[in-house]
Amino acid sequence: MAAVLNTAAPAIACRDIGVRFFTERRDVTAIKALDLDVAQGEFLTLLGPSGCGKSTLLRVVADLQPPSKGSIRVLSVAPDAARANRDIGFVFQDAALLPWRTALQNVELPLQVGGGAGRKGRRRPMELLELVGLKDRAHAYPHELSGGQRQRVSIARALVCDPKILLMDEPFGALDEITRDRLNVEIRQVWKETGVTILFVTHSIHEAAFLGQRVLMLAANPGRVREIVPVDLADDRTLDLRETPAFVQLTAHLRRVLESC
Repeated sequence: MAAVLNTAAPAIACRDIGVRFFTERRDVTAIKALDLDVAQGEFLTLLGPSGCGKSTLLRVVADLQPPSKGSIRVLSVAPDAARANRDIGFVFQDAALLPWRTALQNVELPLQVGGGAGRKGRRRPMELLELVGLKDRAHAYPHELSGGQRQRVSIARALVCDPKILLMDEPFGALDEITRDRLNVEIRQVWKETGVTILFVTHSIHEAAFLGQRVLMLAANPGRVREIVPVDLADDRTLDLRETPAFVQLTAHLRRVLESC
């Protein structure tokens, strides 16, 4: 039986994207001639050396940074239209919770500002706290939560308007290794339950391999696509996967590519 092709329009389509920054001292090309399609519902991890444009690419998708050249379509519309439709959620390395609001109130915030309350299909805040394992901490304030718990709250907040795309910029980079491993498993579960398209920036080879369906490897100076590596691993992933020969082989390849960037 012939395979069925996915003919749906990509969630993100970049064509010849370039981003340049101008300062008094120099002209910096952050991204050069980048072409990329991200499928709807895909989990794509972004890996590369510092200064290769990983975070810049997320900002272009989110309409926080206009490209200097090229074109980009997000859910078949311009990024500003996707942002206006609240189709994009963003999770940063710093959870950035409001300290005077409880976990539940922080998750509710997007529904109270910027027209989020009228968003069709929006998720209930308590449902999302349960999804990220924090239902019993709904009324705790940020200072009463661990770093991992605060980041879980920020993920729930990013999902409360039911976005179709979730951008994650090193969200677990500041956490200890045990907490980071636990959240790696949990964000895969969130992705599977929500069906959201995820772009996840990381500096960790193991994290990129464990999370992604593909790994976008970027080279620096200027930022450009070095290689897009498919991840041929089991869909149901536990931390034991990292001890398998297939995972070790994949991470070894990613390391070789990264060292050549």
